[in-house]
Amino acid sequence: MTRRYLIGLDYGTESARGVLVDAASGEQVASHALPYRHGVMTRLPHGQALPPLWALQNADDYLEAAQAILSVLGRDRQIEGIGLGFTASSPLPVTVEGVPLSRTHPHEPHAYVKLWKHGAAQAQAEAINARGGAFLDNFGGKLSAEWLLAKAAQLAEEAPQLWQETGRFIEAGDWLVWQLTSEETRSLGFAAYKAQYAEETGYPDGIVPGLAGRLTPPRRVGTSAGGLSRAWRERTGIRGQAAVAVAVIDSHVVLPAVGGVSDGCLVGALGTSAVYLMLGQQFRPLPRGIEGVAFDGSVRDLWCYESGQAGFGDTLAWFVKTFPRAAETAENFRLYNAESASLAPGSNHLVALDWWSGNRVPLADSGLSGLLVGLTTGTTAAGIYRALLESLAYGARSIRDLFVAGGFHIDRLILSSGLARNNPLLVQIMADVLAREVEVPEIDNPTAVGAAIHGAVAAGVVADYQEGAARFGARGFKIYRPEAAAASVYADLYRNYAALAGDTSLRGVMHGLNQIGKAR
Repeated sequence: MTRRYLIGLDYGTESARGVLVDAASGEQVASHALPYRHGVMTRLPHGQALPPLWALQNADDYLEAAQAILSVLGRDRQIEGIGLGFTASSPLPVTVEGVPLSRTHPHEPHAYVKLWKHGAAQAQAEAINARGGAFLDNFGGKLSAEWLLAKAAQLAEEAPQLWQETGRFIEAGDWLVWQLTSEETRSLGFAAYKAQYAEETGYPDGIVPGLAGRLTPPRRVGTSAGGLSRAWRERTGIRGQAAVAVAVIDSHVVLPAVGGVSDGCLVGALGTSAVYLMLGQQFRPLPRGIEGVAFDGSVRDLWCYESGQAGFGDTLAWFVKTFPRAAETAENFRLYNAESASLAPGSNHLVALDWWSGNRVPLADSGLSGLLVGLTTGTTAAGIYRALLESLAYGARSIRDLFVAGGFHIDRLILSSGLARNNPLLVQIMADVLAREVEVPEIDNPTAVGAAIHGAVAAGVVADYQEGAARFGARGFKIYRPEAAAASVYADLYRNYAALAGDTSLRGVMHGLNQIGKAR
């Protein structure tokens, strides 16, 4: 009997990873990863430096990664379904045929993918927010500079000629599905959360001139966008129906792999940034400060409320790279974690704000920055590192508290990702700060496996996400329980964090620092 497989693709910030899953046993047979050739671009390929807050990528890097990963995992194999998760919002301008404008305008920054962390559209986001509109009702009344509408507005205002040449303004995940199938099929997840699409009214009207003609209606998650095209089959050697599911936001795609498919489940996907997803069968009004809500955009037949922290793992990575103790990054993390673990809660006498990459919830302000309070001549590097760990947990608690204040009952709290599995100190601090039990799924490559489950649903291998989670998802969970003494100390420290986060004068200073030197 011919073995059948699924492939899940996880397109992250720096690289893409794929996993091959046996469709019968659920076993992960193989995985393969490839860094993007141009990485996160802070200068153009020919050398031109980009302004502050810009973060671009080259769409052709995604194709190179897809060909390499699909060839390694799928050649001469019977592939039933392919799913993919992608960072968002990461849109790009293309022709009506799907050709990226960066190929014809390599010296134009606006021709490239604006990566999710591109924060240079803050002015456009603020202008849209000032105008307001019903389309913001499910997004707390405000738009993020990271989202598609603000980035489209920036492109149209700053490069109008390029905007005229733009046939489609499309999320990179949707664009990749288009390339793999030869059919443009947009995802409801991207459209709803990042472009404020609503089934009743469509995309917002009158925000960016001509934008409506550059967008197309989306389809709900778990839908097949079509089979892998003949050209891609020849390129990769893949056999079978190879149904390609519509793309899913990378932090959302992990849900079925980690058991996040039920009412009352709060899932934190801890990566470069962090996203927290609250699932519910019934609609509730959006809690104050939470970013957005949509139905059928993450898991079918469930409402999913999205929130997050703009910086998470990248904050820790910045610190260990800036203040290294060893040549290798992994060894730096090991040394800092080991020394920080010996510090009792509160003994570093520090509190930090987790805004090194701006703030997503509740302020939606990419112009904010990090803060460290309590420094003395007795402060140690390990003490600062622990304060950063604690600040990430405080940011998570502020989000949890917003859901609770909004009337949500949280039955399970799941923290997922390699960071959650590989940094037990961080997870224990989060359990202590949150003062509740935390579950960490014991599964390799959860984001890619989640994508494979989406492929399984699209291909009809499983009937729904609940079956997909049971067959292919995590089989076990590591439980972290809060320590009473630590939780008590952190309750006091969190009050200081909340006071700093609520201080408008501090935020004014941060914004002022961003303006220094701009007029010169």
